[in-house]
Amino acid sequence: MRTLRPALSRRTLLRGAGAAMALPFLEAMMPASHAADLASRPKRLQVFYSPNGMTMPGFQPVETGTGFALPPTLEPLAPHRDSISVISGLGHPQAAAMGDRPAGHGRSCPAFLTGAHAKQTEGPDIRAGISMDQVFAAHLGDATPLSSLELGIDQASLLGSCDINYSCAYTNGISWLTPTVPLPVEANPRAVFERLFGDGDTDEAGRLAQLRRQSSILDFVIEDTRRLSAQLGMEDRRKLDEYLDATRAIEKRIQRSATSPATSQAAQLTQPAGIPADFAEHARLMIDLQVLAMQADITRVGTFMIGRELSNRTYPEIGVPDSHHMLSHHGNNPEKMAQLARINRYHMEFFAYYLQRMKETRDGEGSLLDRTLVIRGSAFGDSNEHDFMDLPVVVAGGLAKGGRHVRVEKGTSMSNLMLAGLQALDVPVESFGDSTGPLRELTDA
Repeated sequence: MRTLRPALSRRTLLRGAGAAMALPFLEAMMPASHAADLASRPKRLQVFYSPNGMTMPGFQPVETGTGFALPPTLEPLAPHRDSISVISGLGHPQAAAMGDRPAGHGRSCPAFLTGAHAKQTEGPDIRAGISMDQVFAAHLGDATPLSSLELGIDQASLLGSCDINYSCAYTNGISWLTPTVPLPVEANPRAVFERLFGDGDTDEAGRLAQLRRQSSILDFVIEDTRRLSAQLGMEDRRKLDEYLDATRAIEKRIQRSATSPATSQAAQLTQPAGIPADFAEHARLMIDLQVLAMQADITRVGTFMIGRELSNRTYPEIGVPDSHHMLSHHGNNPEKMAQLARINRYHMEFFAYYLQRMKETRDGEGSLLDRTLVIRGSAFGDSNEHDFMDLPVVVAGGLAKGGRHVRVEKGTSMSNLMLAGLQALDVPVESFGDSTGPLRELTDA
């Protein structure tokens, strides 16, 4: 008769010399009969947000169903077409003015994940709604060390008005813990790494000093790592090694960005140390941190803003020297529309990288992507018109039906998609935002 040893505690940490490090989700943490079963792996939610709308002719497929051709903006997703669905016609009725002053960004951005009408105010009395990601995070409770992770590329704007009569709080982020508490976006990869792997036994100054000395958190937990590895099976040892390698690779990239001459000069102006001067490196690093957080099961909920709403970033590296926001108001000028389409495609390349990183990170017999619902979108469709009733939405991952273009009745509330998504994530809800019912097209053939 074989005796099965108890499952390894999910709260097990690698410890040593005042440092502590979370472990990836290992088969040893599950009952032996379910260790490799994909259906027993954790479910996750990730949201990827691009600002300032879209050039819809370059984004929206012409054909519906499974045989649609990828338009130019979506071409970077070709390796993942079986894992994605494009859903056309979804909108946010709550982003309408409803008697308020005209200000598209200030209402549409907070509506994106909440399905709520934002209160028009420049003061501290902001109000929107609880966002989808935070509903799922609350459902998970204390299942993970961090309830959620909100990452981005841009630092928050100053307090005050960013859109006409609307507080900057409405355009700085997309996650809302409560109707009056928006969650801040973190853009500094070093700060994110510290949040993921910092330990309460070591003060922040000490951990930062450790990174500046070019040492690694892995150096401090090496003995505990060897002890644990000896107790694990072959698959778990492989997964642990893969996780540690990824952690160290990210550490090195953060250290390089903090000490490079370009970043040192930028830090004296507007950027804190740790933010790469190169946009592409910054975006990939933040995505890798988000994936690492899922791989370690530090959190199962994440949002990523590749740009703050109303972003005026320029992209000379792809031949776009003009401001993103200004180009979004192109007035149907072909040259400006072409530049905006270039930005849209560039952002889509990072979404493709996001999917690829999840797909290549193993989770039992499958991958992280297999058990993750991924939503990619913007607060506007046609940016020139501030069209919030036909949004550019892509869903991906194993929790949604993939490989097709679905067109729903224009103006169908985006809240219907979020309700269906929450139900696919096993959250017992019957309504969300201004939903009229779950969007059956998310999971049905």
